[in-house]
Amino acid sequence: MLIPKIIKFPSIGSLEQGYLSIAENNKQIPFEVKRIFWAYYTPNSIIRGKHAHYNTEMILIAVTGKIEITTEMPEQQREMFVLENPNEGLYLPKFCWHTMKYSHNAVQVVLASSKYDESDYIRDYAEFIKLSKV
Repeated sequence: MLIPKIIKFPSIGSLEQGYLSIAENNKQIPFEVKRIFWAYYTPNSIIRGKHAHYNTEMILIAVTGKIEITTEMPEQQREMFVLENPNEGLYLPKFCWHTMKYSHNAVQVVLASSKYDESDYIRDYAEFIKLSKV
C-alpha cells in the first residue's frame, strides 16, 4: 500500500539569483499529471479537504506560506505533515483522507492524476471508515 510522503524537488540556483524547482511526470511525480489547481487567501480558521479519493493521487505544494496537513490511510494512524518549502511536496495516494489548515499567506498548488470527477470523492468520514474495513 502506498502511503503519504514528502517528495523533495530539485532546487537549482542561489540566494543571489533565486531558485527554480522542477517536477516531471513519472520522475519526481509518480503519476501523469492530468489536472493542476491552486488555493490561496484561505483564512487561518478554515480547515479544507475533509475528503479522500477512490482513484485520484495528488501532490500538494506550498509555493508560499505554511500548510499543515493531516492524513489518514485505511486502518493506519493519522500523520501530520507541514509544508513550508517550495521545493517540497506531499504525495497523497488514493484513498487517503486528508485535511489542510493554511497560513493566510499560503498558496497551495496541487498536481492531480485525474480530471475533476465528483464521483471520485469520499466526503463522509464515516463512509471512509466503513470502506476502510472492506
